[in-house]
Amino acid sequence: MTTSGTPTVRQIRDLSGLLDHASHVLATRMAAAFTELGVTPRAYCVLFHALAAERTQSRLAELADLDKTTMVVTVDQLERAGLAERRPAAADRRARIVRVTEAGERAVERGTAIADRVHREVLDSLPREERTVFVAALARLVDGGGALADPVGSEHAVRRARRPRGRGPGDEPRARR
Repeated sequence: MTTSGTPTVRQIRDLSGLLDHASHVLATRMAAAFTELGVTPRAYCVLFHALAAERTQSRLAELADLDKTTMVVTVDQLERAGLAERRPAAADRRARIVRVTEAGERAVERGTAIADRVHREVLDSLPREERTVFVAALARLVDGGGALADPVGSEHAVRRARRPRGRGPGDEPRARR
């Protein structure tokens, strides 16, 4: 409300709210779809990047956007499932390479099909002529040089949105940032 008692009206649609909601719902759809594979989308992401090239656990954490603790837990789970194994890096014996096993390779193949299916289902909800435009516009915003490519500094710390844990039907919706 303004001091005159009239409500303030936004002039531009709340992109933060739209993108945050879309990201959350897509993440829940992806997590539900990956239950058929028996791994989380996060574990699939680590396997996918580990399969693409010989990479250290630290580098994989960067690529998968995981903190070190979450990365360790994820690789522990992958090892227990027989999908990956840690090996010392040739260049630095203190660093660990995550090697994908044959079972892990099959999981990446199936996971890629699952991720593609979920993305296709979402895009198929748009009219055909809007799909390419939507993806191209979003890519332009987030790829190098786009307005949403890199975080900017602020004196107020901004935490990245994470999926809420244990949220179920009837729980309060997430607050918009």
